[in-house]
Amino acid sequence: MSVQNETTSPVDDRAPAYEPGLASDDDAAVLAGLGYKQELRRNFSMIEVFGIAFSIMGLLPSIASTLTYSIPAGPAGMVWGWFLASGLIFIVGLAMVFFSGTIDGADLASAMPTSGGLYWWTHFFSSPATRNPLSFLVGYSNTLGLVCGLCSIDYGFSLMFLSVIVIARDGAWTPTNGVIYGTFVACVLCHGILASVMSKIMGKLQTVFVAMNFILIAATIIALLVGARNRRNDAHFIFAQTGNLTTWPIGWTFMLSWLSPIWTIGAFDSCVHMSEEAANATRAVPFGILLSAGSCWLFGFILVVVIAACINPDFGAVLDSPFGQPMAQIYYDAVGKQGTLGLMSLLFIVQFLMGISLLVAASRQAWAFSRDGALPFSSFFRPISRKFGYIPLRAVWGCVFLASILGLLSLIAPAAAQALFSLAVSGNNLAWGIPIFARVAWGQKKFKPGPFYTGDRFSVPIAWTAIIFLTFGILLCMFPVGGPNPTPQTMNYTVVINSAVWGGALAYYYIDARKWFTGPKITLATDDLTDAQREAIRDDGIMIEDEFEAGGDVRRDESGAAGNKEILG
Repeated sequence: MSVQNETTSPVDDRAPAYEPGLASDDDAAVLAGLGYKQELRRNFSMIEVFGIAFSIMGLLPSIASTLTYSIPAGPAGMVWGWFLASGLIFIVGLAMVFFSGTIDGADLASAMPTSGGLYWWTHFFSSPATRNPLSFLVGYSNTLGLVCGLCSIDYGFSLMFLSVIVIARDGAWTPTNGVIYGTFVACVLCHGILASVMSKIMGKLQTVFVAMNFILIAATIIALLVGARNRRNDAHFIFAQTGNLTTWPIGWTFMLSWLSPIWTIGAFDSCVHMSEEAANATRAVPFGILLSAGSCWLFGFILVVVIAACINPDFGAVLDSPFGQPMAQIYYDAVGKQGTLGLMSLLFIVQFLMGISLLVAASRQAWAFSRDGALPFSSFFRPISRKFGYIPLRAVWGCVFLASILGLLSLIAPAAAQALFSLAVSGNNLAWGIPIFARVAWGQKKFKPGPFYTGDRFSVPIAWTAIIFLTFGILLCMFPVGGPNPTPQTMNYTVVINSAVWGGALAYYYIDARKWFTGPKITLATDDLTDAQREAIRDDGIMIEDEFEAGGDVRRDESGAAGNKEILG
């Protein structure tokens, strides 16, 4: 468990370690070793943990939504930008998996036993002076980044759904901002309902969602290759033809094409947030991170090669499509109106499924942060609903409400909405990068390698590569994509939104939260612990309460390890 600096963390009302049927003794023991009791039902298998990350990534819908970043760099920029950036994102995944290790005796396995893993890692590895503010910052950046990701996905669904209507009407109708927002809110509300009532089969649904993604990928590859069989572009065009439809230098336009994979392959931390619902989480979650990132790297590269082979060489015409979606124009050029309607319908269905999975993951992070008392109204969002299948129902609807409010920016201007949605990239990049940095800067002595480890020779260089790339990604998403002299309508306001979120979180901490936020809390009672759970807790340095006088509280020591129990007078 992370360090708490000269503060006490009360045991939670002497509640049992977990209710029968929620988890195996081994999984509950690992979580108990981190100071948390089992409250969610572990009904996600290893494949289903991978499934939730892969379905949130929504490979083809995400590529379709981000073609405006990659097309201006030309076909070679689109193809090689994807390959290079995706490889670096995979390295970030490796750096996160290196948290799989033994830390002061407790096998954390990517620190996955806790849904709030990112801020948990930060608190554990950071120095005593920085652990509380950095953990607080990471928790807020990650929570808001996930909710903004939900906004981005559901806003993208709205545009895709409405583009089908535009195609059906042969471009004779244009949706207003009000219509777009109304569609967006309806989508978010549907996701809230489905995430609430289908919780008992949500794990199984992830397998269905993955299958739908691969059906869409296969259908698109076949349709484009067959439909454009008489006008496919050659290999030189695909792999060597560069372009520049911006006013940036051609090299920077190529770098901006990296935003497509950066936006797409940005959900593997969902495996972390689902860890308290994963069976055998110490294996399932690292597996989910690497397989989801690796699958998107491979299949995404295949997709962009096929798109480059079949796209109209007049990229400007594709970007300025009357359908409002470059992918819709690519489909239309290959398979005509009816084929486009079918493929775009399948595309927005998969996009809709992405939103369900992301809402589930975001709600678990929000719940974990409220469990540690960091969110406003934490006591309200903290309870678990047994009636709806042991899920954080209030946290689900809190995310729905916040997403609906944040989406109002789309009524102001697309630039404002895009700046908000970019927090899904920059906010999560920060939340991934800080714990990795904390580990190599302050916590290397605490780190003990586990089953997913490349050795001392490569571990630290991989971590620094991930940190540099994540920092670059934050800066990249703040640039105006059209050129260096934007108008108010084309300006990228990401720097404003991010400064407000990060500055606001730190201001909140130093003005008020520093008085009460001490990092992750202990929620575990020990009356009903099994022998395996007691052994896991002792291995982590936490003393069992009934081995001391009644009435004592748990205190963490200054070393960063779980400290011995002290009797506070």
